[in-house]
Amino acid sequence: MRNFSTNYFRFFLVLWMISFGLSACKVWVQTENGNQKATKEIVFTVSPEKNVVPTATLSKTPSPTPSFMPTYTLTIKPSATNTETLTPSPTVLTCWRKGGDINSMTLKTEQLRLPLDYLVYTPPCYEEESKRSYPVLYLMHGQSYTEAQWDRIGADDAVDKLVLAGEIQPIIIVMPHDRYGGEPIKSNFGKVIVEELIPKIDNEYRTIPDREHRAVGGMSRGAGWAIHLAIVYWESFGALGAHSPAVFHTDAQRMRTWLDEMREFGFPRIYVDIGDKDRPEIMRSAIWFADLLDEKDIPHEWHLFSGYHSEEYWQAHVEKYILWYTKNW
Repeated sequence: MRNFSTNYFRFFLVLWMISFGLSACKVWVQTENGNQKATKEIVFTVSPEKNVVPTATLSKTPSPTPSFMPTYTLTIKPSATNTETLTPSPTVLTCWRKGGDINSMTLKTEQLRLPLDYLVYTPPCYEEESKRSYPVLYLMHGQSYTEAQWDRIGADDAVDKLVLAGEIQPIIIVMPHDRYGGEPIKSNFGKVIVEELIPKIDNEYRTIPDREHRAVGGMSRGAGWAIHLAIVYWESFGALGAHSPAVFHTDAQRMRTWLDEMREFGFPRIYVDIGDKDRPEIMRSAIWFADLLDEKDIPHEWHLFSGYHSEEYWQAHVEKYILWYTKNW
């Protein structure tokens, strides 16, 4: 009768442990003298459900005095599961909304009678992102104007807007003042830009100091300077923007030779535009330059927009200009 009761109890104890999903247990029975002993280790194999993280196991904690049923403590052992690493979505830094900064600077040089004044635009978050380096755009103003012209028509505002919208990468803009006039053969302005200003900017600002990350552009007479700089100093600029260009007469005489010499080194990207109501002499200059590029089979963009030779025209297109300059950056 005692053996029957013992076996009967074992049977229900095993059923009870299976119902709680135990992975292993020991069955304890009471001997005739009242002591406990382990008679057999019974192991149950449980197939875990997919994606179930914790697995419950039972560990025995002996009681200080003999008792019929031992005390059990539930221990949770996490099992390995596939976890997905989440990448934070891009966030707009607060400093991006504040826009960039413009500083007025001066370069003293022995190559010019007076110091070279220039403006430097640094993009949003320039100070906060201290390990970041930037492409540089050099912009030349029109005749009888100053280094402030590109700022006035909104070049820096366009960069602020496009950076905030995520349409372009932030850039640095340098706007030098050509106060002397005249053709390049009678002015050291171009030499100062390449030989002194560019090294100074690369030394004092976090630029990417190579041809592919440096562009030059200008409007009217400033476009003439941009053409001169990009063709004569081809190793310095990877992109050229000529907006309503007035090509210098002395440059026109040598332009074919310069372009032929450049071919083995590679041409910069070139963008030419003009308003359909521009002054006749400026229109002839722009068409002559674009036709020469066609003649030499040099890739370029030509745009004839509606407008005059005016700040209103350039201001209406300044955002297009910035998008083009930064296209490969």
